[in-house]
Amino acid sequence: MRRTSNNRQNFRCSFCGRDKSEALLLIAGIDGHICEVCVDQAVEIVEEELYGGKPKEPTTSSEFFMPEDIRPKDIKTHLDEYVIGQDAAKKFLSVAVYNHYKRLQQGVVDEVEIEKSNVIFVGRTGTGKTLLAKTIARFLNVPFAIVDATVFTEAGYVGEDVESILSRLLQVCDYDVKAAERGIVYIDEIDKVARKGDNPSITRDVSGEGVQQAMLKMLEGTDVNVPPQGGRKHPEQKLVRINTKNILFICGGAFDGIERLIAKRVNTQVIGFKSGDKTHRVDKENLLQYITQQDLKAYGLIPELIGRLPVLAYLDPLDLDAMRQILTEPRNALVKQYKRLFELEQIDLTFTDDALTYIAEQALEFKLGARGLRSICEIIMTDAMFELPSRNDVFQFEVTRAYAEEKITGSKMMVMKLKAA
Repeated sequence: MRRTSNNRQNFRCSFCGRDKSEALLLIAGIDGHICEVCVDQAVEIVEEELYGGKPKEPTTSSEFFMPEDIRPKDIKTHLDEYVIGQDAAKKFLSVAVYNHYKRLQQGVVDEVEIEKSNVIFVGRTGTGKTLLAKTIARFLNVPFAIVDATVFTEAGYVGEDVESILSRLLQVCDYDVKAAERGIVYIDEIDKVARKGDNPSITRDVSGEGVQQAMLKMLEGTDVNVPPQGGRKHPEQKLVRINTKNILFICGGAFDGIERLIAKRVNTQVIGFKSGDKTHRVDKENLLQYITQQDLKAYGLIPELIGRLPVLAYLDPLDLDAMRQILTEPRNALVKQYKRLFELEQIDLTFTDDALTYIAEQALEFKLGARGLRSICEIIMTDAMFELPSRNDVFQFEVTRAYAEEKITGSKMMVMKLKAA
């Protein structure tokens, strides 16, 4: 066995002679080694000789094409079954995803190349941004990954590098690079990497503007060297090159406080002008509908990043009617989930209309969005879910407004709310 000058063994594949540094994987035997390429070839030979047919094809990227008969209205109809309201955001998302895959099938015709249109969602917490992404991921047979922007830092600092965004996409499609290059990535909490402005701290803003700058070429389209298993815990792994030109990026964020920037901008304009007999006035209860790229820039996103997210969509704040519908109408509504849990215990669970209204009112009061509904429901249902499975004489259970008020009033959440007030 040859040895290098630093007295370390220089292993090679015993079949093809490939050096360890040239192979992704080198499997050791008793008196030799074999690389992953020779293993794949050996598998093909065995299947060809023993089974007399063509070797079994691995998962190919062709399996990840959107079905031909799917139209934007079909995508929105499916979203309607899981997400209440937000018609504008659903239309933007349906059109963006549909055009993305039509663009991939079209290619370049007459020197006209259709460019991709990345999307950015703006909406308060709990209005359904992440739920929209998860729902469309289940509907489409395409590689789809959801990542969180809060873990990213500039290269060289503690945290995840921006390239790890594509690591999740690779894992979803079983490391099929061609499939990953036609996938969709949803980047959540994009507002958390906003530029901090004139920060008086002497420390560097390694999780703000630097992350935005690192994302620029990836969003637009370039070759990225991706660590398949994540870069921090496996520094010795071989990098996989992925071209992001055909990857659709969807970003979402709450952008807490951006309403003040919108109000400041709108108040500098004539907001009570008349057009014929109609007067157009600003809806102060839903300022997000007037959001523009200018507001995102004022919030802290750099212009270069905003330019690579040309489709700007907003999500309406949830009102009382929407909260009630979220409790009962979606396929996986909270009330349906609790009913299923009680059915497993042979108990018929029902909610009165007054109880549902009370739950929605409390969730709105705590300003937690749709996520707040589960918190309120858990407080109300915990005692029943603890006691009833142990009883054999209860077959029906009804949640009334009085019962819900009793549980909420005695909870620690209400005590902390009264102290804060």
